[in-house]
Amino acid sequence: MKECLRNIQNGSYAKRFILEGRTNYPEMTARRRLNAEHPIEQVGSQLRAMMPWIGKNKLVDQSKN
Repeated sequence: MKECLRNIQNGSYAKRFILEGRTNYPEMTARRRLNAEHPIEQVGSQLRAMMPWIGKNKLVDQSKN
């Protein structure tokens, strides 16, 4: 964590992010893909699918509110 903070404070994180953006964010895209494929994300997706009240506009009964 200290190294992450140091990279943010000294600007090296921003420089790396900007350089990656010039190549269409390959590392970030790969990390997102790997995270989405992780078993805990797969199970989470299945569990959320079993909870219809989580869906868009289903937390509030719009006919009453």
